Amino acid sequence: MPEIHANRREALRQLLEQAGVDALLVTDLLNIRYLTGFTGSNAALLLHTGDDERTVFCTDGRYFTQSAAEVPDLERIIDRASAVALLSRAAEHAATYRSTGFESHYVSVEDYEAFAALADGVELHRAPGLVEQLRLVKDEGEIASLRKACEAADRALAVLLERGGIRTGRTEREVARDLENLMLDHGSSGPSFDSIVAAGANSAIPHHRPTEYVLTAGDFVKLDFGATVEGYHSDMTRTLVLGRPADWQRDLYDLVARSQTAGRAAVTPGAGTKDVDKAARQVIDDAGRGEDFTHGLGHGVGLQIHEAPRLAKTGDGTLAAGMTVTVEPGVYLAGRGGVRIEDTLVVRDSAPELLTLSSKELVVV
Repeated sequence: MPEIHANRREALRQLLEQAGVDALLVTDLLNIRYLTGFTGSNAALLLHTGDDERTVFCTDGRYFTQSAAEVPDLERIIDRASAVALLSRAAEHAATYRSTGFESHYVSVEDYEAFAALADGVELHRAPGLVEQLRLVKDEGEIASLRKACEAADRALAVLLERGGIRTGRTEREVARDLENLMLDHGSSGPSFDSIVAAGANSAIPHHRPTEYVLTAGDFVKLDFGATVEGYHSDMTRTLVLGRPADWQRDLYDLVARSQTAGRAAVTPGAGTKDVDKAARQVIDDAGRGEDFTHGLGHGVGLQIHEAPRLAKTGDGTLAAGMTVTVEPGVYLAGRGGVRIEDTLVVRDSAPELLTLSSKELVVV
């Protein structure tokens, strides 16, 4: 693992050279994890453009042993005020860290003012989004972790259905609780986000929170959930129906399924993110339901459940092999019910690799 993180730091150095800075103060814990492997709750990293000999990691005493195991290949400082300690180090060796970037998209105004007061002889420069730029394309190790997270979610849903956990008389909250516990049973360290279980008219609310609503025959049941494994998140939505579906439910489900198929097919290297959204959205627009598709088509997923790239009408940029994205069209009929179908995929040179493998046929329970 240290070699993987060293390679990521080396890739970041190329971006730092382009940005014209001598070093980067990294304070976002997810970016620190990406660059070092550290999983604690307090740390900072001062990464030098030249090499790891001048790169310094800092955390506090709670993580003395953990950090020694997780970050064995960098100089380590133990100090509660991690970012402050590293800036003090930079000021002591100002000739080496003369021009230091910081994550201006993450640092608060108050923190910046504290940094500036300490950075005697060091010029601080805004350097937003550099690590995130690297995180856009996942390496095979990251994809393996994502695959495990998706498998945990797939297995949880399968067991929930096998045990009859989705049935009339149960509440949305009971189903959500069972689903999250089953993900834990299958390797998840915790849910990727608060699970959505939305039944009946609630299924027409895109981000409904589970309530004491009792599942009833004839309801759509929308399940949007994910597992976290090794820090990486999965994201999947399936919509089921309790009892014999009505014609309008079959028609609505078929529409969203066709849209999702078109969206998945558009996930190719070089595709514009807004064009992928358009491919799925056009199916729904042509059916006269465009106003009922009220959100973007999808998003990147990795160390964060929502990260770049953004698949939406207002999205920018293009897809590249190794990016991981969701495709999740939905149509929502207020007061009646809604359908969303979502998968997590890896952009590949040939066809996208599907990581969420639960059936997308209309499941009747």
